[in-house]
Parts: sequence; structure tokens; C-alpha cells
Amino acid sequence: MSGAQAKAAVICGAIGVVAEINEKPLRKRYEQGWVMELSTSLDDCIKRIKSARQEKKPLSLGFHGNIVELWERLAEEEELLIELGSDQTSLHNPFGGGYYPVQLSFDEANEMMYKNPAKFHDLVQESLRRHVAAVNKMSKKGMRFWDYGNSFLLEASRAKADIMKPDGLSFKYPSYFEDLMGDIFSLGFGPFRWVCTSGSEEDLDLTDKIAAQKIQELSVSAPKDTKAQYDDNYLWIVKAKENKLVVGSQARILYSDAKGRVEIAVAFNKAIAEGRIKGPVVLSRDHHDVSGTDSPFRETANITDGSRFCADMAVQNFVGDAIRGATWVALHNGGGVGWGEVMNGGFGLLLDGSPDAEARARATLYWDVNNGVARRAWSGNSYAESAIVLAMNENPNLKITIPQHADPSVIDSLFQSS
Repeated sequence: MSGAQAKAAVICGAIGVVAEINEKPLRKRYEQGWVMELSTSLDDCIKRIKSARQEKKPLSLGFHGNIVELWERLAEEEELLIELGSDQTSLHNPFGGGYYPVQLSFDEANEMMYKNPAKFHDLVQESLRRHVAAVNKMSKKGMRFWDYGNSFLLEASRAKADIMKPDGLSFKYPSYFEDLMGDIFSLGFGPFRWVCTSGSEEDLDLTDKIAAQKIQELSVSAPKDTKAQYDDNYLWIVKAKENKLVVGSQARILYSDAKGRVEIAVAFNKAIAEGRIKGPVVLSRDHHDVSGTDSPFRETANITDGSRFCADMAVQNFVGDAIRGATWVALHNGGGVGWGEVMNGGFGLLLDGSPDAEARARATLYWDVNNGVARRAWSGNSYAESAIVLAMNENPNLKITIPQHADPSVIDSLFQSS
């Protein structure tokens, strides 16, 4: 399990419930403070959800058990206890440990997947049918559900679960990228990261303050949709320390656009030069970002002009970052949705307080984000078009071709039978 969703739920003032079949990582997340409470029985889990809702207090609850059991039990409740639901099982690897069928215990599943893979295959698909049936019941009650992007919808369809729309071509539920993240990335916002190499907690505290100040300043004059992103991420960064998000390195992650990343990086570099930050800061980002990843079933799922199956954006990102002064770059396949399904381009950039580091940061970060915004604008995304037009207005040297939009009715008429 990841701890991020549990923390985010609490920061947003929600009740977050995360099911995990493997007790070891669940216990680890609890000991590290990523989940506030643990539950080992369905009855106790349901009882705690109800009490937290009644108290109106944020809670992160880790349930040790199979997610299918939990969905089925929740579906039996008269009251809708879950308003938002998702699935993050690793179904890009359904038969090798990415999905544990509800009919087996954790240990039984680990043994069967190797000793009797054919039987295990059948149980996984049977479990997926039950899984989807329970989600469908919850959805009919009013829960909003989406797929995290780890092939839940795809594998459920292969298992002949009731996951397709009546047309037999589309899924009943969107991937979270189509439903949520695609437009956020199209605005240019994605997971920007930094690490304080001094290992000093005081350095990380200062970077938090600098980032918060810059975000607050940018929010004042930002367009409505951009301002909403700045304001959400201001809340995240000012609450980061109290929510104990550091596990090892003194590192932070924050969603920001090109303008925000550049402003924050330049301010970090200045603080290093002045000695207020004791050591260099390394900048990076998640591959799961505006332009770092080509993945037709996740990061580029909302690029609807047919080009989502091309891997050019990640490659251009990798090469462009290298040319503009990134300290290191990476290009690789796989991750998240599986081998052969995704291409990733990444970078790292060292800030040491020098004028050269500032110049590299300005050039690299600006390209790293706007490369992807341009690609998304070309596919017709209105948020991306607005974002790239704004970027061109602010920087006369940036020249991006804006797509011409055809009348849909004219296009449709070309394909109608006479």
C-alpha cells in the first residue's frame, strides 16, 4: 500500500480507508505514521467509519484484509458510507502477486500462484467478477468510482466482469486520469520534487516556507483554474511538516506548474547562495507528470487525437532536459502500468547557489513542463490551450502552434453512410 492517499485524505479533512492484504507493509505504514489507526475485522472497520463520520473528524484507517471483502460488506450497508472509491491493486501484474483473490489468504495465494498457476488464474478472474459486482452496487448507491490506472478496468473486462457500458466498447468507469488528473496536468501542474542534500530538517522547513510564499504570491494574479491549483497546493505545503511526510531523506513533493517551479527553484538557489540553506538542493519530479510519461492507459489517456499511443513526448522531454542543463537524465520503459505500456523520461538538477545553476533551472524546468502542455493543447484540451497561450503571452520567445478546431458536425458528416 501507499501512504500518500491516507495522508491526503486527512489533510483534506476526509475519512480515508485503505485495504491491504499484506500485514507487513500495513504495519510499517502505521508505525511510520502514514495511517492513524488499524482495523483487522470487517465489523470493526465499518463501526469505525460510522463513528468517524458522526464525529466529523478526519481519519486514515488501514484495513488488514482483502479489498473485495470490504467492498462486499460496504455494499450490504443501507447507508452509503463511501462517497469516493478507487482501486490501486497492481493489475498490470495480475497473476504474479499484483492481485490477491478474495477466496485465498495471503499465504495461500503466494503458494498457489507458483504451484498451480492455472487454478490461481481462474480464482483471480472469479475474484475480479465479485470485485466489480460490489463496486457496481456501491456506484448505484451514489459512490463515485474511478480506476487508478493500474489496469483494473482492463483485467476486469478480460475476466468477463460487468465492467463495460452497453456499447461493449467503453468501460463503465473512467480512469482517474480521464476523470481527474488529465485536466490538472493539462494546466501544467504535476509532482515537482526536491531533496535537501544537507539532511537538515531546518533546511527542509525553510524550503517549505519559500515554496509556500511563492505559491501564495503567484495565486494572487493567476487565472481562476490555475489559482485553484495553487491554493490547494498551498494548503498541502503549509501542512506538510505537521503531517510528518518525511520518512528518510529531507525531501518534499508539491504540485506546481512551470512558472511556480521556476520561481521556487530560483528562490531556493538564492537562499543557498546566501547561506540560509546549508547545502545544495536537488530538484526532480515524478515520472507521473505533465510531460514525463507516455502511457496511453494512464498519463496520456486524455489525449484524444489518436497520438496517445506514441512515445515521442517522453523522449523529447528527456533530450530537451539534457540540452538545457539537467544534471542527469533518464529514459526507460515500464513502471506503474507494466513493461511495454509506458515510456518515461526523467531528470535531476542540482542547485548549488551559482548563477549557472539558476540559468539551468530556468531553462530546464520551463521546457520540462511546457513540452507536455503543448502536446496536450495540440490534442484539443481547452485547459492546456489556455495554459500554453498564457505562457506565450508571458514569454515572447515561446512559439507554439495552436490547433484549429473543426466543427464536430462537419467531421461526423464525413463518416455517415449515404
